[in-house]
Amino acid sequence: MSVRIIQIHETDNVAIPVEAVSKGAILEGGLTALDDIPQGHKIALRPLAAGEPVIRYGAVIGYLKQAANAGAWINETMIEVPPPPDLDNMPWGTASAAALPVPPRTVFRGYDIPGASFAGIRNILAIMPAVQCVSGVVNAAVEKMKRELLPRFPQVDDIVPLNHAYGCGVAMNVKDSAIWIGSLKNLLRNPNFGGEIMVVGLGCEMLTPDMLLDPEENAPENVIILQECRGFTGMIDAILSMAEKKLHRLNARKRTELPLSKLCVGMQCGGSDAFSGITSNPVAGYASDLLAGAGAAVLFSETTEVRDGVHLIAARCAGEEAAKKLAAEMRWYDAYLRAGGADRTANPSPGNKKGGLATIIEKALGCIAKSGTAPVTEVLSPGERPSQRGLIFAGAPASDMVCGAQQLASGIVLQVFMTGRGTPYGLASAPVIKVSSRTILKELWPDLIDLNAGTIAEGSETIAEAGLRLFNMIIDAASGDYKPWAERYKLHNDLTIFNPAPIT
Repeated sequence: MSVRIIQIHETDNVAIPVEAVSKGAILEGGLTALDDIPQGHKIALRPLAAGEPVIRYGAVIGYLKQAANAGAWINETMIEVPPPPDLDNMPWGTASAAALPVPPRTVFRGYDIPGASFAGIRNILAIMPAVQCVSGVVNAAVEKMKRELLPRFPQVDDIVPLNHAYGCGVAMNVKDSAIWIGSLKNLLRNPNFGGEIMVVGLGCEMLTPDMLLDPEENAPENVIILQECRGFTGMIDAILSMAEKKLHRLNARKRTELPLSKLCVGMQCGGSDAFSGITSNPVAGYASDLLAGAGAAVLFSETTEVRDGVHLIAARCAGEEAAKKLAAEMRWYDAYLRAGGADRTANPSPGNKKGGLATIIEKALGCIAKSGTAPVTEVLSPGERPSQRGLIFAGAPASDMVCGAQQLASGIVLQVFMTGRGTPYGLASAPVIKVSSRTILKELWPDLIDLNAGTIAEGSETIAEAGLRLFNMIIDAASGDYKPWAERYKLHNDLTIFNPAPIT
């Protein structure tokens, strides 16, 4: 029996096998494997000359350094990467507007916040240290609260410390400091926190409460200064006293039926492989189109992994403002990498390469598949909050931990995370739905992966069918009817806010 291979576009000159193949194996179409080829790695579909483009997704992902016969393994050592797309005078709005799929559901049950653009889907008390050196005290207080206070407030899901590495010993009034300061300020207002503000400062830090809070918020009912408390016991008592008042208010909140225009969802991928761009990410893209069609806000990020497909995103920008800001975000990040002596070829990671991703271009084309086909209505700088609905590019590094934190700052209340290699990643402040690109990963991690998109590669399910399953899972999770595995186990990474400014 021949081994199934997947050719994404009719112009592709490489394909990938759905399983590992041995030298001499017969592949679909009568091709013979000339090498042992790992699952998901590229196979030449015809003889290729040195210098010839390697085409996948109907696009050039690099140029061959050496000739290869039909059936040969094409790996990352054989491919040279061309320069990234030019950002000057990049055409925008040229993509034909695709008809979005009709969403079968247009409401969810969430926690509305008077005057807020988006609703919460979890009911969490968040406590933000104004400076990292008070995190130990905040953590001790949170542990005590979870033991002694939280059981008395059954409608409150959790108490979360928003620990970060900044607040002192960091340049404040310099270029790019606005990114981390603005991110922290917006994070404090994530809809999952119900509009309750709680800041714990030391008293001598550079990040003073007035930099995080509006004047009417900067008051004793929201701010505790530890240098004004009597000893450790006094600190803990003050934090618990303030928290108890806020827990009473949060506990009185009820879920109500809301339109999906009140929902803000993030899309992210990590531990990607060659299947991510043909299974899990397109499935997320279909779900994204359903959400956007229903009026929700859907954020996708990972600037370095969008960079090589930026022209495809610009073509979908709904207006000149979004297109210009998209180019500006890419220029800024190019300069940021150059200043650090790096460029976009630091990607893919060793795990990505093991999973079959040979170049950053190939990774980028698979990465943007999670954005679906909807027009891009807005582009955000890192940590900015959206003013529009629909599909939004939210600039952020591709690092899972940093991207997740920045999307939280931009206001997502739930994240969909696609993975090929597997990662136990999670967020403390928002549920994370994990989608696998391969069935073997779901079988290996049945209690970590929420939805398997490997069915697409196997031919047992279409992208639309799996995308609809994911859409329904998102609505169920948003309504509190489904808890993703990471949320059940309380798996979450440290909060890692992006700070390109100097540390002093």
